Amino acid sequence: MYEKIKLTYKYHDLEPYIDKLTVKTHYEKHLQSYVNNLNTILKDYEEFTKGKTIEDILGDIDNIPKEITQGVINQGGGVSNHNFYFSILHPKSKGKQKPEGKLMEVIIRDFGSFEKMKTQLSNASISQFGSGWGWLVLDENGKLQIIKTMNQDSPLSLNKKPLLAIDVWEHAYYLKYKNLRNEYVKNLWKIINWSKIEEIYESYNK
Repeated sequence: MYEKIKLTYKYHDLEPYIDKLTVKTHYEKHLQSYVNNLNTILKDYEEFTKGKTIEDILGDIDNIPKEITQGVINQGGGVSNHNFYFSILHPKSKGKQKPEGKLMEVIIRDFGSFEKMKTQLSNASISQFGSGWGWLVLDENGKLQIIKTMNQDSPLSLNKKPLLAIDVWEHAYYLKYKNLRNEYVKNLWKIINWSKIEEIYESYNK
């Protein structure tokens, strides 16, 4: 059985940037639906899923049984993407506004500056047509990239390792921001957990 992550903060802790009702609804309703649907799809495929995380499965989609491939991509991506998104947010008072160390070095190497990376990822996320995601990822050559994915497609299925996710499905922001996706993206940067992202980056380089 696959599960949603346990939050390290309370629903109201991301205010004023993301409101309590949005976090609660996003986490308890939307993410839980993806979890329930994924487990329903996979309930008769114990041998296939044995010992695998959903990230393992999404990183090797050619080996998903054909009859459930799209369902796993949709629902499994919904689980993995959301778990990742919620894991890299935190109350602004408990963290730093920029990365440090090796991660900052590679951001400067690959984008020229932190601000240039931030602008590129913001623009990619805001310009995503319809529902989807903006991502900062590590590619197969160890270089940072900005990519967009549609719906719940995972960067893992493109052989990319996620470092930062911006959810631009309307359910992530519409209760507070209505149609102002750009305002949501701008404010999301204020609650990014750079310490967590640095840990993720280091884990990819062990």
